[in-house]
Amino acid sequence: MLPRRFLNLIVDSREPGVRSLRCMDLKRLQLFYPTTPPSPTTDGHRLAQAAVDAGNQKHKQAPELVMQSIRLPNPSFTFQASCSHGLSNRWSVSCFPLEERMVLCTDLGGRSFLYDGDKHEVVIMPNLHNPNKSTPISLFVPSEDSSGGGSLFLMESIPRPVNKCKIGHPSDDFEVLVYHKDRMTWHCHSQLFPPPPYVHEPSYWDKRSKISSYSVVSGGSLICVSFKDRGTYVLDTTRYLWDKVGDWALPFHGKVEYVPELKLWFGLSADAQHLVAADLSTMDSQPVLVGHWKKELCPPEEWIEFRDAQLVNLGSGRFCIARFFILDDQNFVVLTGVEVVPRLLNGNGKVKLEMTRHKSRRHTSVYKARIEEVF
Repeated sequence: MLPRRFLNLIVDSREPGVRSLRCMDLKRLQLFYPTTPPSPTTDGHRLAQAAVDAGNQKHKQAPELVMQSIRLPNPSFTFQASCSHGLSNRWSVSCFPLEERMVLCTDLGGRSFLYDGDKHEVVIMPNLHNPNKSTPISLFVPSEDSSGGGSLFLMESIPRPVNKCKIGHPSDDFEVLVYHKDRMTWHCHSQLFPPPPYVHEPSYWDKRSKISSYSVVSGGSLICVSFKDRGTYVLDTTRYLWDKVGDWALPFHGKVEYVPELKLWFGLSADAQHLVAADLSTMDSQPVLVGHWKKELCPPEEWIEFRDAQLVNLGSGRFCIARFFILDDQNFVVLTGVEVVPRLLNGNGKVKLEMTRHKSRRHTSVYKARIEEVF
């Protein structure tokens, strides 16, 4: 997989229902050192640290002072949701990333379009069966052939309970948009697929569960979703049938991505949300973490992390981790570049994965315009 050129940001605006796509050139952002990052004990680091410690006693921990601040690029595209009068005048637009700089946007009325940042093209999309998903997630599955097409699976992360008499019936909490690259067309799959079996269980009516982690496995033939208290399920992407693979949950939080260069799946840990890796090629038992590294960022105590971190696969074992903080009523995002490389252990021929932390960049929200999603 070739390294990415852009880091894409969905930015909320000062106006209700207005968002924009901002594409940051990774070469200009400079999240990565050209070679091995300098040691924290180098003279340059010691001098910078000494200057900070001597010049400002209020901030005894240096990261917020020595971390370079960044400005957002101009919007590549700005979109606005229509007011949905039938839904208490709510303004909302959901954004679902596909590949590179492609993003699907839909409002509560079901109106959808696809924006391609590389071609600067807008494609009108078919309306969704159920656009009013409260906490949706998405996974793009490329076609197994060489057509260049694929399917975008949209799922409600907290699906509605379903009566047992409707077992096997489709649900609009789960739907598919299919892309035919040869015809340059999209269509909303006429067949909705059934929800996972657990939504029929009586206990689910009393306590709903949220999808805790999800990924594409088996080369795209299966979608895997996991729940902390209900186990792990896979969906056959051709037959639209669910199968429970275990009562255990994946050791991840949020979206998990396959890195072909390392033949492993990477994501954020289920506990502290730091970078971890596991082999999901088989689901016979609960996957064991083969990579488990320290958190890439140690912020000062006064920095409050107020929402889940986000991980972006940049290719060739490189990642960007976005963390969202608040300090003195001011929101800001820290973007950190990390790299995972295999190292041969001395003499025994075994390989160990090592994570290297590169640079961090900070963006502070201005006039309520803040980063909502990174992909």
